Amino acid sequence: MTADDSFGRLDDDGYPAYTMGRAADLLGTTQGFLRAIGDAGLIAPLRSAGGHRRYSRYQLRLAARARELVDGGTPIDAACRIVTLEDRLAEAQRVNAENGRSGPKRRPRTAA
Repeated sequence: MTADDSFGRLDDDGYPAYTMGRAADLLGTTQGFLRAIGDAGLIAPLRSAGGHRRYSRYQLRLAARARELVDGGTPIDAACRIVTLEDRLAEAQRVNAENGRSGPKRRPRTAA
C-alpha cells in the first residue's frame, strides 16, 4: 500500500478509523451509549484484529443524531429507529436527485 492509498482512506466516510474511546470523546458521550446503540441495531462497528470496535465518520454522524434525540427525552430504541428512518429517507432522496426525479408523477384524475 502506498502513502496515497493510506491518505485516500481519510476521505472515506465508511472507513472505521475511530476507536470506541475516541468515538465517545468526539461525541461527548460514554462507551456504554455506543454499545447501547449498537445493541439497538443503529450501527454495527467493525472489529479490529484484536476484537476492538472501530467506528466510521458515517457511524459517528448517526450516533450523534441518536444522542440528540436521547438527550431530548426519546427512549434509545425509538431514537435508533428514528435515525434509521431519517437515514433511509435521505438516501432515497439522494438517489432520486441523481436520477433527476423530484417525486412521483401523478396522473390527473378523470371522471368515470
